[in-house]
This record gives sequence, structure tokens and C-alpha cells, in this order.
Amino acid sequence: MDNRIHILDVTNRDGVQTSRLGLAKLEKTVLNILLNRMGVYQSEMGFPTTHHETNYINANLSLAQFGVIHPMILSGWMRAMATDVELAVENCPKLEHINLSISTSNEMINGKFQGKLDQEDVIKTMVEAVKRAKDLGIKKVGVNAEDASRTNMDYLIKFALAAKKAGADRIRYCDTLGYERSFRIHFRCKDLTKAVDLPIELHTHNDLGMAVATALEGAKGVIEEGQDAYINTTVNSMGERAGNCDLVSTVLALKYAADFDELGLLDPRIDLSHAWKVANYASHAFGVPIPVNQVGVGANAFAHESGIHADGALKNHRTYELYDFKELGRGETILVETGRKITTGEYSGISSFKHIYKNFNLKFKDEEEARQTLELVRYANVHKQKPLVQEEFVFIAQYPKIAQALLTMSPPEITIHRGRSDFNKDVQKKHLKKSEIVKQI
Repeated sequence: MDNRIHILDVTNRDGVQTSRLGLAKLEKTVLNILLNRMGVYQSEMGFPTTHHETNYINANLSLAQFGVIHPMILSGWMRAMATDVELAVENCPKLEHINLSISTSNEMINGKFQGKLDQEDVIKTMVEAVKRAKDLGIKKVGVNAEDASRTNMDYLIKFALAAKKAGADRIRYCDTLGYERSFRIHFRCKDLTKAVDLPIELHTHNDLGMAVATALEGAKGVIEEGQDAYINTTVNSMGERAGNCDLVSTVLALKYAADFDELGLLDPRIDLSHAWKVANYASHAFGVPIPVNQVGVGANAFAHESGIHADGALKNHRTYELYDFKELGRGETILVETGRKITTGEYSGISSFKHIYKNFNLKFKDEEEARQTLELVRYANVHKQKPLVQEEFVFIAQYPKIAQALLTMSPPEITIHRGRSDFNKDVQKKHLKKSEIVKQI
């Protein structure tokens, strides 16, 4: 087959929506750099309509211009509304790739819009947003059918055709609740592709534990109809509720699963040797340990204890392993310091900083440059609220101005203001009431 399955990672947009977790802007940036090295086709990096995201998004778009994040595409997510598109372009003028999202199932249209929008209104709103994006110079527009898996097929095709006519470049089939099963999604995506003749993205959730399987089978249906498919993944399956389609599992399945291994559908840019580093960095950044049985990168992924299994693996690893651990960048011995340990944080001085950066083979032209970098490192520790790792040190040293932008937060002006005088008035009122009660007694 001539068509390919590409990886569109959404960790920095959907993964960060994991309840009670999230990533600092520096962490999101380093993750984009690591995903780029792994050969990921596209990263949905965040929300260009959200005020606190704009410095980060613009900084990453600058890194793309510098060739630091290249050739991976950086894209933004927003609601399928013309006003959101306008705000995104205003906030992030260099943004060229976006995805517009709106609900399409009756359950969501009725439940979310409460009669304010019907099916025709949904299409009209989406079409206006797509046209506005194209008018404003956006190069690639993806249209997301939220809850596509519970959407009537005739309406879904009508919605997708309207998006195409308006200028959309891709359609995203969202299994928002993890409702799909692999056999069903294969034929639904096949029918959708045949009717619309556009590349299709697969966005699957893991509520029933089938996110990877459904994404793969949906993508295969798209390929069979002569279009490229894009699977939305997250690192370590991070995401809302039970998580999203796991990056490493998806890539490994495309390379080694029955039938898929012979089709050669995976984007050839993917380099699995970076998988171990990407997974471990995300684990550190989110503060979530990798499960011991996680596919490919878990501590037990290549562990053998049973006598028969151990004997077979030692004679020939293919006996009990589908793939070799070295392919994922594993096998390096990790040394753990058990004696003196010097760390850097928000209160560190130049001596400890020099000790750290020498270990990372970083050099500065003079003492002043080192002190300026140390100041950024201090801010980064406040920003992250946890120790920096090597990738973050190196990034700050190499791109100090970009790091400064990432660490800059400028909250919008607040129109409702209660100053100190208001607070004092409230206190005085409380005291007056208390004194009146005393008098009455």
C-alpha cells in the first residue's frame, strides 16, 4: 500500500487534561523536542485561545522556525467557532495548523447545547469556523467530530462533506468515550473515507481498554480506501479518565502485530530508539510512575522468571519476545548516586550550578553568562516545582531567550477588584456588629 499511518501525538493537549495532573510549559516544550527526535509527524501542542498558553505556543513556533523542532508539525486545538479561530490567530500569528472541534452525536448535541444548537446549527457553526481559518491563512485545518463513534453515520458523512466543501484538510473521528470496538470502527472509518475522500484522524480513548486496537483497525479502514491515516496518541496513555491511545504500544503494534508487520504502514520517520527516553521523561514530568507491565517500557516488559521462559529467552530472545529491548533505546546501565548529591533549585548558588552543568558537558563563555543561566534555572524550578532533569538544563543553556519566554506568566487584567480598603471596611463592619452585641449583653 502507498498510504501510511502517521502519529499525531496529543499529550500536550489531551494528556495534560488528565485530572489532578499537568505539565509545566518548559516540560511541554522538552516533550515536543523529544517527540520530534522520535519522528512523530505532528504534536497537538495546546490551546492558542487560552491566555496562559500563548507564550509557550509562540516560543515553540519560534523553535520550529529555528529548526529545533523540525520536521514535526506543531498544531493548536480550539472549538469550531469563528471567534476562537480569530483569537487563536491574534494570539499566535505564526500558527499554521489547527484542529476545530465540535460535538456531533445526538447525546452530546442535546446534552451540551440544551436546545441552543441542533444538527444543522452544528454544521453551520463548523463551516463558518473552517472558512474563517482559511481566510486568515491557516494552512491545514482538521475538523473534529466529537463523539463520532455515537453519531449516526449518515449525519457524520454529511458533517464531514460540509467540512470538506468549506476547505477542511482532514476529519478527526473521535471515540470520545472509548465506546468503539475494532470491527465496528474499521468499517465506519472505511465508509467515511470512501464518502468524503479525505485523510482521517483516529482519536480513541481507553475507557474499555481498547484504545490502541480501535485506533489501529480504524486506521486500516482508512488506508484501504486510499487515504493516509493519523492516529492520535499520548505518551504512557495519559489522558482524561482511563487515558488515550498509547504512543509506544501503537508504534510497536504497527511494526509487529499480525498482518500489520507485513503491510509496512508505519511512517518510516518513526525511530523507536527514542521511546524509552520519551516515556521516562513524561513519567517524570507528570509525576506518574510507568506501570511495571507497560508495553515496551515497563520494568517487566522484558523480565523473565519462569524456568521455561527464562531458558527460551536466553537461548533466543525471539522465543518469548516479539521485539528486542535495544530497539526501544533500553539496556543502558543507570547509575544511582548513594553518596554526596548536589542539586539545584530555586535557592541554589553558582557553586552547585557549576557542579551540575559540568556533569552535562555544558560550557559558558564567562561567569556572567553562567549566572544569567542560573537565574533562569531558579525560575524553572519555581515554574516546575520539582528538580530539573538533564534535558531541561541543556535546553535552558542552549535557548535562554526561549526559556525566558516559557517562564514568563502575565495574567490578564482583572476588572473586578477588591483592594485593601474594601477588606478593611469588611473587618470594621464585623467589629461593629460584635461591639453592638457586647452592648446588648
